[in-house]
Amino acid sequence: MKIKSSAELVNQALREIKTITPDEAYSKMVDEKSNLIDIRDIRELQKEGKVEGASHIPRGMLEFWLDPESSYFKEGKLDQGKELVLFCAGGLRSALATKTLKDMGFEKVSHIEGGFGAIKNSKFKII
Repeated sequence: MKIKSSAELVNQALREIKTITPDEAYSKMVDEKSNLIDIRDIRELQKEGKVEGASHIPRGMLEFWLDPESSYFKEGKLDQGKELVLFCAGGLRSALATKTLKDMGFEKVSHIEGGFGAIKNSKFKII
């Protein structure tokens, strides 16, 4: 049995999803056209800092918090009419998560190229 490597899964996801730059993400946030979602682990946020204006949804709970039929659904956490813009530390987990949300039926979803590492060097404020 040959399993797909994590690199293969990420590369496949990148072919199917929308990737945006930190500057594009910042513009969408300032224009109130997106939900900026940090999917990093809580320990990463505590160690590295948070992005001002971002919602935190841990990667392991993303599908459950956004599924209205799930007992974990977070009513009102996000504006469902706006684009979901995901990021993680480097862009790999957010690529996979963005593909999963597309597979769930979310149409307006993207991820930030380079993740938090790239965000730190952009206009976003880290708190």
